[in-house]
Amino acid sequence: MFALFEDAGKFFAGRILSEAESSMQIELESGKRVKVKAANVLIKFDKPSPAELIADGQRLAQEIDLDLAWEFAPETEFTFGDLARDYFDAKATLAQQAGALFRLFEAPHYFRRMGKGAFKKAPADIVKAALLGIERKKQVAAQIEQWTEELAQGRCPAPIADQIYKILFRPDKNGPEYKALVEAAKRSQKAPLDLLKDAGAINSPYQFHWKRFLFEHFPKGTGFPALSAPEIKDELPLAPVRAFSIDDSATTEIDDALSVQGLGSGTVIFGVHIAAPGLAIQPDSPVDKVARDRYSTVYMPGWKLTMLPDEVVQAYTLIEGRDCPAVSIYLTFDEATLELQSRETKLERVPIAVNLRHDKLDHVITDATLSGAAPADYAFADELAFAYRLAKDLKAKREVVRGKPENFNRPDYNFRLEGNADGEPDGSEQVRISIRARGTALDLIVAEAMILANSHWGAILAESGVPGIYRSQASLAPGIKVRMGTKPAPHAGMGVAQYTWATSPLRRYVDLVNQWQIIACARHGRTAALVAPFKPKDAQLFSVISGFEAAYSAYNGFQSGIERYWTLRHLQQQGLTELTASVMKDGLVRADELPLVFRALGCENLPRNAHVRVRITGLDELTLDVHASLIERLDEAAPAAESEGAESEEDEEPSGVLTLAIDLNADDSAPTDTAAAPASAS
Repeated sequence: MFALFEDAGKFFAGRILSEAESSMQIELESGKRVKVKAANVLIKFDKPSPAELIADGQRLAQEIDLDLAWEFAPETEFTFGDLARDYFDAKATLAQQAGALFRLFEAPHYFRRMGKGAFKKAPADIVKAALLGIERKKQVAAQIEQWTEELAQGRCPAPIADQIYKILFRPDKNGPEYKALVEAAKRSQKAPLDLLKDAGAINSPYQFHWKRFLFEHFPKGTGFPALSAPEIKDELPLAPVRAFSIDDSATTEIDDALSVQGLGSGTVIFGVHIAAPGLAIQPDSPVDKVARDRYSTVYMPGWKLTMLPDEVVQAYTLIEGRDCPAVSIYLTFDEATLELQSRETKLERVPIAVNLRHDKLDHVITDATLSGAAPADYAFADELAFAYRLAKDLKAKREVVRGKPENFNRPDYNFRLEGNADGEPDGSEQVRISIRARGTALDLIVAEAMILANSHWGAILAESGVPGIYRSQASLAPGIKVRMGTKPAPHAGMGVAQYTWATSPLRRYVDLVNQWQIIACARHGRTAALVAPFKPKDAQLFSVISGFEAAYSAYNGFQSGIERYWTLRHLQQQGLTELTASVMKDGLVRADELPLVFRALGCENLPRNAHVRVRITGLDELTLDVHASLIERLDEAAPAAESEGAESEEDEEPSGVLTLAIDLNADDSAPTDTAAAPASAS
């Protein structure tokens, strides 16, 4: 005796070895013995053989017209045998009954399963909807196949070209565009990026990186709504100072300026003056919502996306020749000992005498001229000399707290793009990369002035009981990172008791938030906590911290990636095939004269800081990969050089290297603080 049974949606047949009340032992043709529930046994038979019955049943099942079977099926519950007798013959054979069973079972949109071999036909509207769904699936499958063939033949269908960033980085893995790309990549045995490039969907690596960034962070575009700069309604007194700013020539958001009063009197008042958009822009106003949506200015070689519209920036930036509204902190020092005697915050208009520029003056204003060892033939020579002496003293005192000096022996790099007069780069420009040494005299003056102001404003907020957004670091131990929070805490990397970001309100949103709180302290003193925009434990402050950290990290990551792109372009444009570099770890090396970290074959077992020459064997401007191999070691034994800023630095994989979210194997069903980079300390 044989039995046909169903198990997990599949049909099997075999010889009955034993039979109990609720189960059977059945031997399949393969020799395997299985225990089957009696409820799953649908047909018992003596002949034909199990294999013949299943084969004949499957053949006959395909002859059954489902529309016709549904039309003539009874409205009440029926069995597969009933259907076989109605459809084939009143004396339906076992093969015909098996065929009816198989056909009914594979058509749940026509017939609902009601139990052991029993079915009931679905309502007409359900059948119609199901058939429409099946037809849609067929059409989608056909579309996927068509797109797959086009991609494999080197043509990119428009729907895929329009969605390449979504497909590659935020894919809907059930979408037909994604499935077509995955299947085409498998068939052609090409990486998705190479496939899209060959198909013409990616014709500019620069535009690919730029549009990917916009897709992820500016999906609505980079334009601003029509906004005007709110007016400052306060009657601000005019400060009795002549202030000067120190920035690069490309800087348009001039946030900070300095002043020095009382030279030669024994008591010197050192002023740090910060642009005051917080006097005009109010929380939850239209301009504030724009700033909070972006959180920060985005920087990149040759271009930037500002946090605020240029019309708003120009209303508050500290341009020379204007009396600019500012939040100022004045710190009084003994001129001889540089001992701090007092501090005061004022809201005022500050006359900006001049905007000094790093790139034009770094070679003029030097340690020698500021220290009196060489003639100082430039404006504000005496004021800059005092500011430099104060900066060196402040740095030395912070280093005592830190427990070790700050070393800035790793250079910064300037990127200059030539060949595009329209402003926004398109990737075709000639790139010039130059080294800008960290810790120059002007860098040091600005960096220490901003650290001084940020530290003291943090203390003023704490003394007034007004919450702010602080940055802290528990220690300089490896792995201890900088944290952002609403309570003051020591910053070990800076060597200060507390530290805020409040000196760049035109380009960082947390600075604008802190400025609102500082303005409340300047206006109301000890009662500031009652009127400050943000109260203690304000949930909005934590929301700002979370949003800012996410945006700032993403922007920094993009900046690193696009600088890496331009560095690879520089290698190509200059025809550089060999570089000298220092070994980091695990085969990573750092180029001596370019901002480039990459892996070099043959360097895996070399000691840290070994000096080597490597050959560039390949570059990929899409993935930003560099392929290189060791040529020779240039030293016998490398000293263990230390390179650190205010925060510990760790060796990392090259930043900006492209990672896709697409998976060909799938089943188709922390920010750095300003003391570590004095050039941007403001």
